[in-house]
Amino acid sequence: MALLMETRLLLRKVKDLRCLTQKRHRVKEKWAATRIKHPATGLALQNFDSTYSVQLGPLWPSVRAALLSERKYGALLNNYGHDDVQAELQAKGCKDFPSDIETEAEPCLEQEPAVAGEEESSHVSVNKSDLDAQQLPALQLSPNIKCLVFPRGDITRFKPARPDMFGYLGYYLMDAASVLPCLALNVQEGHNVLDLCAAPGGKTLALLQTKSIGFFGVNDASVSRTTRLRKVLHSYVPKPLLSDEKLRITTFDGTKWGEIEKNTFDRVLVDVPCTTDRHSLMEDDNNIFSKNRTGERRRLPQLQLDLLLAGIEAACPGGEILYSTCTLSQIQNLSVVEQAIHTAREDHGIQLQVVDLRPLTHMFRKTFDFAPDLPLGEMVVPHLAANFGPIYMCKLRRLT
Repeated sequence: MALLMETRLLLRKVKDLRCLTQKRHRVKEKWAATRIKHPATGLALQNFDSTYSVQLGPLWPSVRAALLSERKYGALLNNYGHDDVQAELQAKGCKDFPSDIETEAEPCLEQEPAVAGEEESSHVSVNKSDLDAQQLPALQLSPNIKCLVFPRGDITRFKPARPDMFGYLGYYLMDAASVLPCLALNVQEGHNVLDLCAAPGGKTLALLQTKSIGFFGVNDASVSRTTRLRKVLHSYVPKPLLSDEKLRITTFDGTKWGEIEKNTFDRVLVDVPCTTDRHSLMEDDNNIFSKNRTGERRRLPQLQLDLLLAGIEAACPGGEILYSTCTLSQIQNLSVVEQAIHTAREDHGIQLQVVDLRPLTHMFRKTFDFAPDLPLGEMVVPHLAANFGPIYMCKLRRLT
């Protein structure tokens, strides 16, 4: 007890001596060393708890736990490489998920929410259970895209890809759910394809693996992100395939694409900027929930709508558009698609048909967890046993 009292007295004297220390020699805690009172990751979690708990209901706690855990990756195989990477990864227990599918047939329904002005309200509302039953052929997927994943519950990490004898990397690590929009786009031989928001380049690289594209327009509004995309492509794809005749990389404002090239592309991928839920929960750096980015975050749905409308205008009659995000937000997903269908019809005279992607969810239900009963599109939701996503996707077809 006496020792404790002596220690306290000594500390008091030390504090008293501080006034005798010259001001220039005093040490003061710097502001940068203090903890941020409201970190962006915390603000993101508060936002998601209030919105997604209502949107997802009892599904939210499990999705929340997965989002706050380490994500799972897939290895997109590089068909331009020369090493037998697939056999090597399969020997470690990986499976190529696009070929590991459920083959049991089941009835499918066609969605046609925006044909010939049948809907007069400001939004298009579609209930899958109310659609006329119609047997459809199996959904066609882009050929040659291979992505290997470890089985459900296996959290083994992939090692970084190594270059082959020609310097090309054998695979690209990405969220395997991000491959689904590229598969669903169903690129066929000789198609002209536009990737409207391409950087950092994972989906662009996946589309190139089809080896079917006639001409590929690759665009991103960010110069720095486009520079990164170029580096990715040069690490995986032979230079002759990156020539201006076959592939054009631009940094235009994607929302203006309808003024640049109308009625041109057979397939258009519109993978829009979004709140990027996983990044928002895990990284304070460059987080859109930072207080100084509040205005930017609120403008996201309008930007997404403008980009989707530009992609719709860029598609030729009969062409198909795939809209995708990496957020669970209904405002950025379903609402944007509904408004785009309405605006395209009312302001541009473009009739659209929603392509039913439920056959895709049936084929890949062994690999991913999908949100149940979405009125428009499909969405991969994170799950601890299969921690991919979130990825939302909706496919539209321009009617002739």
